[in-house]
Amino acid sequence: MFRNQYDTDVTTWSPTGRLFQVEYAMEAVKQGSAAIGLRSRSHVVLACVNKAQSELSSHQRKIFKVDDHIGVAIAGLTADGRVLSRYMRSESINHSFSYESLLPVGRLVVRLADKAQVCTQRSWKRPYGVGLLVGGLDESGAHLYYNCPSGNYFEYQAFAIGSRSQAAKTYLERRFEGFQESSREDLIKDAILAIRETLQGETLKSSLCTVSVLGVGEPFHFLDQETIQNVIDTFEKVPEQEEEAGEGEAEAAAGDAPAEQGGAGDQDVAPMEM
Repeated sequence: MFRNQYDTDVTTWSPTGRLFQVEYAMEAVKQGSAAIGLRSRSHVVLACVNKAQSELSSHQRKIFKVDDHIGVAIAGLTADGRVLSRYMRSESINHSFSYESLLPVGRLVVRLADKAQVCTQRSWKRPYGVGLLVGGLDESGAHLYYNCPSGNYFEYQAFAIGSRSQAAKTYLERRFEGFQESSREDLIKDAILAIRETLQGETLKSSLCTVSVLGVGEPFHFLDQETIQNVIDTFEKVPEQEEEAGEGEAEAAAGDAPAEQGGAGDQDVAPMEM
């Protein structure tokens, strides 16, 4: 996108009915590291790519705990995501204190969308440059929402945001029909496989991704790297075993071929006279 006379203020409309400041904020989401969310009837899995600014620095957290029944994954400006996750945590605590019950996921998402929308109609503010995947569990079941910098929000069965997220979306679109009945382990595996699609040939390791899970009887928590690596090994070793089996069959076939040729040649040769 290029600078023009209609992007100096968030409240200035272009002749074509566009708010460029809002579009710039949405573009910031596309530049962030990928984040992925999936849900079944009973579980929600959030995963993200651990992207460091340089080889000498550590990566920034992209998944945050809001409450035992809600988590959020972000893509875009991490500082904005940290502010919004703190706001969500405060809203959840206040609701629990006032009503002695857990805050429904949908209600929290609406409050978050209202907060983001205000920034699109105040000249002294700027839109939040971050997209949020909000996963949670309440009395109505498991939910996964995407909150956009424009103030819009959408509910999904599975979704991906951030850099190179289209590859992950393609993978999720091929398999999303089975997510509703998927087990916890299958959801985790699909989340990690979707993360692998965004790496563009880079070898997937547990240090490159963060995975969190919440579900029925299972409060929000992060999976340790050993568990993630064990899941990665289950589908990384299968192709290697298939290749080894294929090579073994080829070698066996190559070994049988000369023997058959030799047998055929012996039949054509006349027996030696004694």
